Amino acid sequence: MKLDDLVMPDTPACRGALEVATRYHTPSLLNHSIRAYLWAAAYAQDNAIAFDAELLYVAAMLHDIGLAAEYDSHAVPYEEAGGHVAWAFCAGAGWSPERRDRVAEVIIRHMWDEVPVDEDPEGHLLELSTGMDISGRDTDRIPARVRAEALERYPRLEIAKEFSVCIADQGARKPSSYAARFVRNGIVDRIIRNPLDD
Repeated sequence: MKLDDLVMPDTPACRGALEVATRYHTPSLLNHSIRAYLWAAAYAQDNAIAFDAELLYVAAMLHDIGLAAEYDSHAVPYEEAGGHVAWAFCAGAGWSPERRDRVAEVIIRHMWDEVPVDEDPEGHLLELSTGMDISGRDTDRIPARVRAEALERYPRLEIAKEFSVCIADQGARKPSSYAARFVRNGIVDRIIRNPLDD
């Protein structure tokens, strides 16, 4: 498998989500979002997991939008804030209320420890791929050629440093959030030791 074998969906919603992510994310977070989709799509293809490419792509582009200063909520965890932003974005894209709920659900669930693939393939894939990219968990599940090509095309830049700061800040301000639990469980050390940075 190579990177160009993966389907990058090209719909108005996908193009709009990429535009929003490009405007509000740092270059490191933008590349992380793109890699999250690519890792998910590669893993799905390698493991015969059927998924909605448009839904997963939009969720991947917007899953960290709650970390952007313009959308950071002091009332809810960043993944919930991101789910709200995605819901509103997808309303503008003309998605049905049920599909809007799904994109928000996938974004919220990306912070879960595990999302059952048979119940929610897109949530499962985004949870898995973001964990791969941020903490380095199970990076051997990404086909080697896809991994190399994606890292060359969408380099990691300062993602380890930036995300460590973001997750620590979210955890400190929102002590009952998943972010706070991840910080207590040593996520920052895992980010620093991510094998994708070797």
